[in-house]
Order: sequence, then C-alpha cells, then structure tokens
Amino acid sequence: MDFSSSRILAKGVFVFLVLSSVAEGTEPRTILVGDSEGWRAGTNYTQWAIQNSPFHINDTLVFKYPPPGNSTVTQSVYLLPDLWSYITCEFKGAKVLGNASEGHDEGFKVALNELKSYYFASAEGNSYDCLAGLTKFVAVPSS
Repeated sequence: MDFSSSRILAKGVFVFLVLSSVAEGTEPRTILVGDSEGWRAGTNYTQWAIQNSPFHINDTLVFKYPPPGNSTVTQSVYLLPDLWSYITCEFKGAKVLGNASEGHDEGFKVALNELKSYYFASAEGNSYDCLAGLTKFVAVPSS
C-alpha cells in the first residue's frame, strides 16, 4: 500500500468513527457530580470528569453539597465564561449556578443542552482549590 492509499484509508476510518459516534445516539444521563461524595472542597474533579466521560448533549449534572455549617467548607458552583477564566480561576463574568445553600438535599441540576465547553469551578476560600486544580472541571458534551 502506497502513501496515498494509506491517507485515503485513514480518512475513511476517521469518517467512519465520527459517523458512528454521531449515529450511535445515547439516552441522556443524570450524573451526580463526584458520585456519592458529591461536590466537596479539595477534590480532583478533572479526574472524575475523565472517568465519567463522554458527556452527551442533554445529559444533566447534579451538584450536591452540604449546607454551610461549622463542620464543612462552604461550597458554590460557578460556570466560567471561557478557558482562560478556567485556567486562571478568574470569576469576573462567571455565572453563579449554585450558592452555598443551594447544594443540599437534592442539590441542583445543570443540563448540558448546548454543544460547547462547560467550565465549572468553586470560588470559595479565595479560589484556593481552583488555583490548585481542585474543585473544578470541564464538561464537553457530544451529540
């Protein structure tokens, strides 16, 4: 097989894989962020997101965390506007999805209903966890 034939074969395999993943179609899932531990300070949610991917359009993420109190670190969930804000933990322009008191009981839901990158992070504790690469993750749903 010459170089030209290899390129054509590679392109065909790529197109097949893309079409297969689009045509496959999956039922939307409801996913508890952090599994049974929920959304907690000092946790590597990037690793969690890798283990729970791929995310699909119309999946729903559920954020649950304890209400503010003496025994827990206060939490919140923000949707950051872009990758730079996510990397630098810059919360200007971020949207508060859940404040410190909204994550208890059943938590709150975020639908991944657009084909875009969703940048989630907590700003609590002067963004210390975020700057350390913790209590933040990216979800990129596919169709």
